[in-house]
Amino acid sequence: MSKRFWLFSVGFIILVSCSKDIVDQFEGFRKPSHFPEPSYALNNNPITKEGFELGRKLFYEPRLSRNNTISCGSCHIQSSAFTQHGHDVSHGIDDRLGKRNSPPIMNLAWSPSFMWDGGVFDLDLQPIAPITAHEEMDESVANVLQKLKAHPDYPKLFKKAFGSEEITTARMMKALSQFMILCVSANAKYDRVKQGKEIFTADEQAGYTVFQQKCSNCHAEPLLTDFSFRNNGIAIGTNNDEGRYLVTLNPADKYKFKVPSLRNLSYTAPYMHDGRFYTLDAVIDHYRSRVQNTPNLDPSLQPGQGIAISDDEKTKLIAFLKTLDDKDFITNRLLSEQ
Repeated sequence: MSKRFWLFSVGFIILVSCSKDIVDQFEGFRKPSHFPEPSYALNNNPITKEGFELGRKLFYEPRLSRNNTISCGSCHIQSSAFTQHGHDVSHGIDDRLGKRNSPPIMNLAWSPSFMWDGGVFDLDLQPIAPITAHEEMDESVANVLQKLKAHPDYPKLFKKAFGSEEITTARMMKALSQFMILCVSANAKYDRVKQGKEIFTADEQAGYTVFQQKCSNCHAEPLLTDFSFRNNGIAIGTNNDEGRYLVTLNPADKYKFKVPSLRNLSYTAPYMHDGRFYTLDAVIDHYRSRVQNTPNLDPSLQPGQGIAISDDEKTKLIAFLKTLDDKDFITNRLLSEQ
């Protein structure tokens, strides 16, 4: 009889066999106690063990791309908090380059919109964008469905998840959502401090104070983002990406991008929507003294002046930011390719 052990996964506890990555006990989605209520309509897509397992298989399925080489997991790698490590912008099919950095798949149940420009408002629709994008998967949803229907395993997996072998766009999207909804990161040291299980070191506490005074207006706790769209004064890139404006066509939204979460920064470099900064030092230095006078600059920032952060405060701020790293999240075998 194989040895068994308990594996704690954020939001739920599972019993895992050492010999196989098969979930024996599944409790679905659980809101972390210090998190707000999720934005995702869980009642419209109840998360089940079978639905989650189908979603996980689809997430790592290269048949979602035109030439069966690129999966969601190709650009969203678990060990990098589901970003594409080492690439400033996404690399897709035939090694085509996108124009934006691959955002992390993390705590999406609380996000009211998706992508850097917020162009998708429903998680159940979001995967259509990369599947059909020329520089990403370059496929049609209709072709994907045909490939899944012809596969020996998928009809049975859809039946387990949804009660019949019918494979539809809606079912495929809901299964992918079930997987992504359970990509919850809420077991960093920061979370354990908030839950009264640990305490910050002196430097971490000092850095937390700096964060609360100078960063939390945009990076609201506990998700470390307020989900707003802002222009943070980085120089306009060579591709002149106009950000949120491409969705709203409102000139006041030009060069605004979604405020990213600060969770798991040790794993998600490079930073910004175009991946221009490779270190946290560079990011903080931008805010200290390199803010550009770009159109629609956020009113909380001043060109050239930046945010007053001393060298000592910078060191301690980085110490705090590292408490947002969630090692359990990037090593949780429940979220890994099976």
